[in-house]
Amino acid sequence: MTVSHILGYPRIGAQRELKKATEAYWKGACTRSELESIGRELRLRHWQAQQDAGLDFVSVGDFAFYDQVLNVSLALGAVPGRFNAAAEVVGGEIDLDTAFRMARGRAPSGEPAAACEMTKYFDTNYHYLVPELHDGQTFTLASNRLFDEVDEVLRAGFTPKVTLTGPLTWLWLGKTKGGDFDRLTLLDSALDVYGEILARLATQGIEWVQLDEPALVQDLPLAWQQAYERAYHRLQSAPLKLLLATYFGGLGDNLSLATRLPVAGLHIDAVRAPQQVESVIDRLGPHQVLSVGVVDGRNIWRADLAALRERLLPLKVRLGQRLWLAPSCSLLHVPVDLAQESDLDDELISWLAFARQKLDEVVTLARLIDNRATPVDEQRLDQATRALDARRESTRIHQAVVSERLAAVSPADSQRQASYPFRAEAQRRALKLPLFPTTTIGSFPQTDEIRAARRAFKAGELGTADYQARMQAEIAYAVERQQALDIDVPVHGEAERNDMVEYFGEQLEGFAFTRFGWVQSYGSRCVKPPVIFGDVSRPTPMTVRWSEYAQTLTDKPMKGMLTGPVTILQWSFVRDDQPRETTCRQIALALRDEVLDLEKAGIKIIQIDEPALREGLPLRQHEWQEYLDWAVESFQLSAAGVANATQIHTHMCYSEFNDIIGAIAALDADVITIETSRSDMHLLDAFQDFAYPNEIGPGVYDIHTPNIPEVSWMVDLMEKALEKIPAERLWINPDCGLKTRNWAEVEPALANMVEAAKVLRQRYA
Repeated sequence: MTVSHILGYPRIGAQRELKKATEAYWKGACTRSELESIGRELRLRHWQAQQDAGLDFVSVGDFAFYDQVLNVSLALGAVPGRFNAAAEVVGGEIDLDTAFRMARGRAPSGEPAAACEMTKYFDTNYHYLVPELHDGQTFTLASNRLFDEVDEVLRAGFTPKVTLTGPLTWLWLGKTKGGDFDRLTLLDSALDVYGEILARLATQGIEWVQLDEPALVQDLPLAWQQAYERAYHRLQSAPLKLLLATYFGGLGDNLSLATRLPVAGLHIDAVRAPQQVESVIDRLGPHQVLSVGVVDGRNIWRADLAALRERLLPLKVRLGQRLWLAPSCSLLHVPVDLAQESDLDDELISWLAFARQKLDEVVTLARLIDNRATPVDEQRLDQATRALDARRESTRIHQAVVSERLAAVSPADSQRQASYPFRAEAQRRALKLPLFPTTTIGSFPQTDEIRAARRAFKAGELGTADYQARMQAEIAYAVERQQALDIDVPVHGEAERNDMVEYFGEQLEGFAFTRFGWVQSYGSRCVKPPVIFGDVSRPTPMTVRWSEYAQTLTDKPMKGMLTGPVTILQWSFVRDDQPRETTCRQIALALRDEVLDLEKAGIKIIQIDEPALREGLPLRQHEWQEYLDWAVESFQLSAAGVANATQIHTHMCYSEFNDIIGAIAALDADVITIETSRSDMHLLDAFQDFAYPNEIGPGVYDIHTPNIPEVSWMVDLMEKALEKIPAERLWINPDCGLKTRNWAEVEPALANMVEAAKVLRQRYA
């Protein structure tokens, strides 16, 4: 029979139980034993769902209280020295609070310390904790958590397959510290621990271990390709079977490498790279399993079961029992269960599948190609076919006016009136800002009162006028606090916004919204991506009234805040029936209207956030330019219609900029603010090497930790920035928005930031 399995399941819980429990633990409202108990309950529930769906294996090792890459770092004992003094190590076990200190700089026990760097996992919006690697570092098994979870799943009577980030991908994701060196020099020590882990799993009765190696779908240096052969020849001695899992793209020039590695099975992504399937089969060993990822693990559209059955039947003939079926990647990237959604209309629901439904799709496909389909499977096949036919014929998807406007766009629509030096002079005269101007990235704390007002308004318990009055009061408070702090360029605080993407999607045509479509972004941070199902347009202004009101409260230039077209695209579940660049340009035109309306309302500074620009970069370098061309043009299209004296800002965070610094410069934003505090300003190297010509605000306040930065620390960071960027082109700001923090943390941190700016002005005036 065809084996059905998954590469991982969402761990947050259908009601975000893990998020709520973890945050309660951080606040002292929940004990560690209670947190661990909730973790066990969630794992059991998720294993039961996988078994109930009919999967042949349940997935173990995909659970984490913060991040799966961090889990591997803990297992290898790769804990930076600044945390070791506070770590409580009992019997060689690194405790949970050490993991939380590494992730966020603070935990209920132990001394605070600078958190580890966080960045995007390949081309997703999931953030992982970057392993810190030191020359000569050795590893040792330092966590029993995985083995405890295996005991747990076996006691519960399930048949498990263990999933674990592979050794080469873990090293690939790491960064060198204390001087540059070849990370591969650490491979042998890491393999020693991996070998120990695999041997111990075998003693527990585990038959299959899935080692995730998505690094294989990227351009790898020759030394890394050779390291794969060396590593997996060492690991083949483990007394169990290894499934090498690749995803997020095709193997490309690593195809021959992957198929000759001594593993029992190989998983490939047949959603992102369907063309690779036949080539992989041609090179596969005669006894190797091929797991084909045919259900999209990155998006929420219902699978075309009829079409997939026809694609898979020839593969079944060639491979027989060596054919396994799975989603393309872990289901971590999609919401948990569509059955919870009560607000979406029946037609739209019929087009969708969340993680729980994708389990059914995989199992049904396996039964269909095995000729063992049940009446339920036949019903699913029929429902999928009818739903997809209805979607293709739906009148809700296309708007002629949107297509006509897009067709009329010319190259001139993407160009500012004058080059940056002329604009900069016009902006200096208009804005009259001091040296090292201070600002924030846009959002201020989303308090319980704000959230309660929003819930009451959505439930109809609070009228429109009363809701607007409450939001205006919150805006007035945010502006008043910024005035008191003496911030040079205030923002209105975004009290009215539930999320930086969802808020805009709610006011644009072509979007739909779920109630429980939560996806983990990092740690306890969950986002609810909108669903882009049709053509995008802007019926009415979205932010103007709030920014216009905020400007009446201060003589300082109020900064208008928008989310950029690429980020709205990347952080939504995007329709799959037209090219992504077409949808992005539609969003850009909608935002262009908003930018021009803000300018007409007297807003002289407008920030268009694009933190997802780097995230959208294809994993293969030969595909970069095509993406960057339309991504940059979309940003330009949204921003280029304003006058020279109107200052356009953009913001990017938790990304590697070196690869795309030319594209960042091509955005031609007057000011870019970036996250640099966790990287100790090293991310500015790319801007210095490129001789980036415009203004830069390197973040000096890490908002993902509750720690309050000292004035001297921020001054020191800016001094490092001044080694790379001239003073007249530097701003001072936090790394990111402040919505996840509370006022008790925000005010002293910003007060210190403003004081740091004043110290610098005295030194460099």
